[in-house]
Amino acid sequence: MTTNPLRDPRDRRLPRIAGPCSLILFGVTGDLAKKKLIPAVYDLANRGLLPPGFALVGFARQDFGKQAFSKMIKQAAKDGARTAWSETVWKQLAAGIRFVPGEFDDDDAWERLGKTMKELDEQQGTGGNHAFYLSIPPGLFPVVVSQIKKHGLAESSQGWRRVVIEKPFGHDLASAQELNQIVADVFPSQSVFRIDHYLGKETVQNILAFRFANGMFEPIWNNHYVDHVQITMAEDIGIGSRAGYYDGIGAARDVIQNHLLQLMALIAMEEPVSFNAKSLRIEKQKILANARPPARIDLHTAHAQYEGGWAGGEKVLGYHEEAGIPKGSTTETYAAMRIDISTRRWAGVPFYLRTGKRLGRRVTELAVVFKRAPHQPFSKHDVEELGQNALVMRIQPDEGVTLRFGAKVPGTTMEIRDVNMDFAYGGAFVESSPEAYERLILDVLLGDPPLFPHREEVELAWEILDPVIQHWSKQKSVDTYPSGTWGPVSADKMLERDGRAWRRP
Repeated sequence: MTTNPLRDPRDRRLPRIAGPCSLILFGVTGDLAKKKLIPAVYDLANRGLLPPGFALVGFARQDFGKQAFSKMIKQAAKDGARTAWSETVWKQLAAGIRFVPGEFDDDDAWERLGKTMKELDEQQGTGGNHAFYLSIPPGLFPVVVSQIKKHGLAESSQGWRRVVIEKPFGHDLASAQELNQIVADVFPSQSVFRIDHYLGKETVQNILAFRFANGMFEPIWNNHYVDHVQITMAEDIGIGSRAGYYDGIGAARDVIQNHLLQLMALIAMEEPVSFNAKSLRIEKQKILANARPPARIDLHTAHAQYEGGWAGGEKVLGYHEEAGIPKGSTTETYAAMRIDISTRRWAGVPFYLRTGKRLGRRVTELAVVFKRAPHQPFSKHDVEELGQNALVMRIQPDEGVTLRFGAKVPGTTMEIRDVNMDFAYGGAFVESSPEAYERLILDVLLGDPPLFPHREEVELAWEILDPVIQHWSKQKSVDTYPSGTWGPVSADKMLERDGRAWRRP
């Protein structure tokens, strides 16, 4: 077996192997299931982390025969797998594959699903352990959860039942609270897993290790030394074929409400008493509860749409020229905002969050920018090329950490210039990092919840974002920016008002 990066933390020699269970995929024919979930399941099986008693059940409108469905699953696994293909592994996985056709409001289909689950308990030995994965549009969550309750599938005299919900978790605070209540009426809180795939990325988890395992950084991780923090998630692609999903949601709801606010909480949180789910949640919630949108939303936020132009050497369409986008849409493809955290550690330190499509390149990073030294015994000419010290954590595509500091240029004169000290995961570790969905699916099957946001975190995040979105909704127009650039002029001015500037990733 290849070296396993998903070890049991109690004994690094032992892999964390799920027990007998089934994963029931609603929306199994969708892009997420084909490109991410099915390959992740295969890779887990290939790493030896799924038991012989594992089963995969697909539920979808399209009616497949057993062979046709198995063929589709096999092709999706082959196309997206990150580990080598093994027919032996596939045959073991295929033995537990089932398909249930039907509409979500079709009671007969749900009866068939219930019978299938019982058959798996008897034939595969799943022991009543079943996880429902809702890889479907958010508007369908209530009907699916209600059907699970109606047909008694959330309860069992043996084993466990869990539900997995993909973001977005609602479209505002009120809808998130309503959705959370619907789910809470069917599943206890410890059985609800809200997927934020960014939290499954190895480098995101390394934020905690970096902060709390290294004594050299924690003493300066506060407003005495930190000037500001920038969190960036940039994409170089447009919306593609996602117009039906994206328009009306936009960049802020799609990325800031979940990914970026979670990253902010991890950067800003106090040290937890342990790394179990409850302790992590308590500290993250403290940050989100004390985070505030800017007092002047008009001055310290920006939203815009990409225009047609050139990106990556190719001519690309503007947002309004994309297929399926209604005329006059004001949905933003770029969003930026300042957030202040009212705690003793972070008072006076602004957190700048930005995300956008059709930007200069694909990159996600967190940059902690430090204050300048209070006294520099150099002439202005000596340090004219010297910026501020910065610690940058790169989440994608080149995972690692960069420390920027000033160093003397070789020569007889005192000239100081910025240099970078780089750490790259690929060069430091021979073990391959698991794909985010591998880690998250395995955690669901193990019942291990540290990487999943709780309902309180979701609702607190909406409390931060709702005032900003409401302010934007009152505006009749939206800014624009050329494709291939780093966003609108209004975003640059947002930082200029504070005497700062965006980093160029």
